[in-house]
Amino acid sequence: PDGRLATRIDTSYAARDACLARNAAADDISSSDPAILARAVALACTPETEKLVEVSNRDGDPKAANAIRKDSEFRALGYVLKARGQVTN
Repeated sequence: PDGRLATRIDTSYAARDACLARNAAADDISSSDPAILARAVALACTPETEKLVEVSNRDGDPKAANAIRKDSEFRALGYVLKARGQVTN
């Protein structure tokens, strides 16, 4: 395995997750539907998510790209719930 590629993938994951966490905590999130907020948070982090797709899906597999985008929305929901104090981990 290519160590530099693994580092770029790890860096891209970290950048995406930091963006999700930052955006989930940024807004007044107490009154909105968590799923709607998660979509908005994921959308705000599209550049980071697409960079992650680019470095980790070098074959251009649409299924893999879609899985990464879905993961971003799923993780965004976790950050939204955590920011609301609804998740303890």
